[in-house]
Amino acid sequence: MPSGQLWDIFCTVIDNHGDLGVCWRLSCQLRDAGQQVRLWVDDASALSWMAPAAALRQEPGITVLPWATATQASPLNQLAPADVWIEAFGCEIPEAFVAHGVATRQQQPVWINLEYLSAEAWVPGLHGLPSPVMSGPAKGWRKQFFYPGFTPDTGGLLREADLLARQNQFDRATWRAQHAPGLPAGGRLISLFCYEPAALPQLLAQLAGTPHHLLVTPGRPLAAVQKAMAERGGQATQLNCRALPYTDQKGFDEMLWGCDLNFVRGEDSLVRALWAGQPFVWQIYPQEDSAHHAKLEAFLDWIKAPASCREFHRVWNGLKEGALTPLDTDTLTAWRECVQAARQDLRLQQDLLSQLRHHCLTQAELGNEPPQS
Repeated sequence: MPSGQLWDIFCTVIDNHGDLGVCWRLSCQLRDAGQQVRLWVDDASALSWMAPAAALRQEPGITVLPWATATQASPLNQLAPADVWIEAFGCEIPEAFVAHGVATRQQQPVWINLEYLSAEAWVPGLHGLPSPVMSGPAKGWRKQFFYPGFTPDTGGLLREADLLARQNQFDRATWRAQHAPGLPAGGRLISLFCYEPAALPQLLAQLAGTPHHLLVTPGRPLAAVQKAMAERGGQATQLNCRALPYTDQKGFDEMLWGCDLNFVRGEDSLVRALWAGQPFVWQIYPQEDSAHHAKLEAFLDWIKAPASCREFHRVWNGLKEGALTPLDTDTLTAWRECVQAARQDLRLQQDLLSQLRHHCLTQAELGNEPPQS
């Protein structure tokens, strides 16, 4: 695709660590591939630590704009038309923005509905399907569903071009010495990024009295741990636990590379844990209708998780009651082999950015018809 193409990415924040995290990684990868990006977001506050340069408007090639600006005629009139519109995670572009685009251009942009990540069997069948716009100012235009996924018949996963090289150059020993200077021989370094799992007290009880060190990320994970430790009373002193500060995405990746076991949540950190290649436990975003149960099971099937991993995930995610699987050496070795095999499969597939760019090039060659009056 020619350099300098302009992309509008729209994001409404539900979980700012995940939704905004994915959109920011995509924006950076587009920029690094020679594209220009405008990121429209209704709550950009997490960028203050996730991407400090962006918060200071010092990120070349990427402009972060308030969602409300997309509804205002005066600023819209000053913006160049984009070649690509992306609606991330089921959000809808404001009608005023769409109407302005219809009124000021001869051809529609490539319009992509970038969906949530899932390993469920129905995903490949919907990936790439067109979605005609049936009403509103863009009636007659079309969107296209784009589903990230874990198999070659989906949209793939985000992966920077230099990711594997950076991992190979990472000084793991130095990182571990800085973040757990008292870690004895045989002690594991465990990161915790979660919501509020009911099984958290069980995990803390497993780790109490062991040489393992728990690194707790800020926000909801730290609050959950503090609550659980307060309820444990005197036993809390037996736990080697350290609270981490907020970090940018590079620092988060390094944490996953540096630890022996990673607890992750949501979509962005799941993908990063896969690329890290270390054993991990995923807490899926909970849904009121329990739709996340099938989504979790589909992922465990795809990764070919051993029985111990499946049971731990089910208890950790509240799919069943019971005791957490003990995190002994044999268990984590089996989990690591599972993750490493899955990562190798993913390395052979096209990444999400490459597929998006190929799709946009194909659509541009086909041409897009203007809306019907």
